[in-house]
Amino acid sequence: MKASLKGRYANEKNTAGATLVVNAGDVKLRASMSDATFVDGPSLNGLTLAVEKPGFFIVDYDVPKKASLLNLKQQVAEMPLKLTYSHSGGDNRTAVEGAFMFDSANTVSASYVLGTRNCKLKYSYVHGGDTTFEQCYDWGKMAWDFAISRRVYDDVFKATYQTSNSDLALEWSRNSKFNGTFKVFFGFGFLFTFHCMV
Repeated sequence: MKASLKGRYANEKNTAGATLVVNAGDVKLRASMSDATFVDGPSLNGLTLAVEKPGFFIVDYDVPKKASLLNLKQQVAEMPLKLTYSHSGGDNRTAVEGAFMFDSANTVSASYVLGTRNCKLKYSYVHGGDTTFEQCYDWGKMAWDFAISRRVYDDVFKATYQTSNSDLALEWSRNSKFNGTFKVFFGFGFLFTFHCMV
């Protein structure tokens, strides 16, 4: 059994935190604390607990928010299956998400918020590694959404169409260490919108 302790302190923001990791065989136990845990005496504020088996599953629990998150990775017929279960005790919201990759180009995913009509089924196809086609059916809206995106070096161009409100949107984004980061968004529907982030 091995244990490690890491701490951080940011003077300009006056924040601090610490993470304790204990390796118990092939399972990791982790406790993360922020400065809120120690301000005004010891408390549960900013405390997060986790259990992880790398490559298989990870369970996170936010103690003050009573929120849990389970990520599970499995192989089904030598194809990766990812499942996510999240529960928030504050607003009593539980969601389940899953993604199944048939191969590197084809992925089917689904998401559902328990007790609601918020259920979506999505299919994604990657062509040539640079172009992605997506179609999604939303049971809550009883409508289809379509998207196509293309990566050209550091730039990504994306077009989306929502059949529920006939909205067409175009997006251009860049994420580069050398040429900077920005996002430009144009929406064409009942209203025209322009949004730019630098």
